[in-house]
Amino acid sequence: MNATPPPALTDRAALARFRARALRDPALFLQEDAADEVQERLAEVNRTFTAPAVITPFPQVWEGRLPGAVIIPDTEVLDLKPGAHDLVIHALALHWADDPLGQLIQSQRALQPDGLFMGVMFGGQSLHELRSVLAQAEADVTGGLSPRVVPMGEIRDLGALLQRAGFALPVADGFTRTVLYRDLLHLVRDLRAMGEVNALAVRHKAPLRRAVLARAVALYSEVFADAEGRLPVTVETLFLTGWAPSETQQKPLRPGSAAHRLADALGTAETGLEPAPFAAPRLPKD
Repeated sequence: MNATPPPALTDRAALARFRARALRDPALFLQEDAADEVQERLAEVNRTFTAPAVITPFPQVWEGRLPGAVIIPDTEVLDLKPGAHDLVIHALALHWADDPLGQLIQSQRALQPDGLFMGVMFGGQSLHELRSVLAQAEADVTGGLSPRVVPMGEIRDLGALLQRAGFALPVADGFTRTVLYRDLLHLVRDLRAMGEVNALAVRHKAPLRRAVLARAVALYSEVFADAEGRLPVTVETLFLTGWAPSETQQKPLRPGSAAHRLADALGTAETGLEPAPFAAPRLPKD
């Protein structure tokens, strides 16, 4: 029997509508910030990339940043040719993927040997303040709870995903920023203007009740506001880096194959360890 496919995380049609709406009056400063960071990291790599590809829902953010880059949308099946690129960037879309591992595998297959993959995504600490006040407000007003914010990956899990996707030398790291808002409605407006509102497939389709929103506004100010009444919003940005396997890459040495002693390198005398005498364990008396 065929296995039942897992339920979809994202309502892709709704996500496309929300992104199209965002482009009418965009606020893509987080996307711009992530693109700037990617460029800074690429500048530290001793490599000239001649066939890059960028996976992004907002191609205008990447215009002119990587000359000659192929820009493609973050569809379930990526429009990438196998072995066609020496650099693939997955830009702030992996957190909406139903199958992030599949996205990584497709990116890896699109790379030439020793090609570089760099993925950037929002991490699990992002919007934790908003997540908590919405959950508490809805519980207080309705006695129930609906998913309001897309679940995001934790950094401790992402290195393993890179390895499962077949990348060599995988690294996962990130940083957090705090953005200050004058009120919750200003935050919601910016989330709409970057297409990052609730597009979960299991979301409650009805608009958020006014009583729930009013309670969330009050809770956010009570719990998180700074001395000037501004509301902090945490944004965690995670970076995934890996290389397509190649015979030219350095390999870890086999244990016991070192040609020089550590003591010689440090200029110290080597002291052996004497085995500790064996002592039988004491058993409790009856």
